[in-house]
Amino acid sequence: MALESLTVAPLYQSPDLNRLRLMAEPTKKPASQLKSLVPSKTKLTTIEAKRIMSVLDETIEKVELVTLLSAAAARAQELQGALGEDLVELLGPHEELCQAAAARVSHLQEEERWLQKAEAQDDWNFEDRLLSVELQRASLPTFTQQAKDSTRNLLRALLTTPQAARMLKAQVLDRSPAAQAFISSLQELRGFLFEKLLTSPMEAREKAQFLQDISRRHQRNQEVITALEKELAGSMRNRDAEVEKENFVIQELKNHLHQVLRFSENNLLRTKQEAEKQQKADSRASQARLARTQQEILQLRTQLHNLVAENREAEQALRKKKYKVETEIENWIQKYDSEMREKQDELEELDTIHKEEQVQLQELRQRHQALVEEFTQIQAEREVNNRKRLDAEQEMVRMVRAATLIQALWKGYLVRSMLKSRRKKRGKGKDKAPPGKGKGKGKGKGKGKN
Repeated sequence: MALESLTVAPLYQSPDLNRLRLMAEPTKKPASQLKSLVPSKTKLTTIEAKRIMSVLDETIEKVELVTLLSAAAARAQELQGALGEDLVELLGPHEELCQAAAARVSHLQEEERWLQKAEAQDDWNFEDRLLSVELQRASLPTFTQQAKDSTRNLLRALLTTPQAARMLKAQVLDRSPAAQAFISSLQELRGFLFEKLLTSPMEAREKAQFLQDISRRHQRNQEVITALEKELAGSMRNRDAEVEKENFVIQELKNHLHQVLRFSENNLLRTKQEAEKQQKADSRASQARLARTQQEILQLRTQLHNLVAENREAEQALRKKKYKVETEIENWIQKYDSEMREKQDELEELDTIHKEEQVQLQELRQRHQALVEEFTQIQAEREVNNRKRLDAEQEMVRMVRAATLIQALWKGYLVRSMLKSRRKKRGKGKDKAPPGKGKGKGKGKGKGKN
């Protein structure tokens, strides 16, 4: 009927969805199970398929723009700078045409509903109203065609200025739930068509075979479920029989419990009578204890009054002491603050002096480092000289020892040579002496030696 004009009625809701790419999205299901359902290709290769997808993408883009026109017309003043004056001027008449067409369609629908009720009730005004509805229905295509033409003109203007179309999508985010559902359906149709175009005849046959296998598997599973349901029904019957047996046992236990309750009631009555007697005795004893307790309370109240008076005096004295201590503490705090300020000033001065001394210390360290290096060099030279001197001294000692040894050997040689010469002289003297005298002297010398 004339409901085609509803495609340009005010549409409202959320931002447009992202355009789907010409790439097959990877499935989230296990690849091992749905491998035959996923197309082997991920891009369209034929020109015809690309043209089909481009036509559908262009249709989705135009629908997205059309569903935003009513909201853009409502915010024409705000979007004048973004869309341009020409587009804003076209939006006003377009919105009026759409509203007029929508009003005629709603009025025509109300008239048709009235005619249905009037035909059932045999209203005398039925023929006149029917003629009026026919006239309105005959004139409706004119308004519908005008709205369609206005929509085409607006789309052409928007498509010739892509920047205005992008600004419209970015700033006008109002779209009705019906329009959003229609766009989602178109995008879903695009996904199905894209997958269909990617699927080859061989893959289609494999997919059909896979679906048949799944159907047979589902049928076998259904048979197993039926058998399990029968087994479950038998188990339920067995359970019902067991429940009946347990109910019989429960009934017997209830009867036994009723007898126990009657026996317990008698015991309870006897216990209650004994408790009443005990309660009377306890009541008399408690009255006596109450009297004694009241006397103790009077005594304790008197003690309490005396203690309160004493504590008040002590509290007054402590308050005075506390005030005095607080005053002293405040004085000490003030004195502490003044001393700390003085110490802080002194500390700052010392800090300044310390920083200066640190600078001097750094300079002295640098000088000390240079002196240490010089001292190390001198010490190394001294060690070398000491080693040379020690080597010379050791050489001198060796030479002195050698000279001493040579002298000792020489002296020993001289002594031995002198002794030998003396012995030779003595031997010659003995040979020249008389024999008698020589023997006597020889004996005497031999005795002397012995």
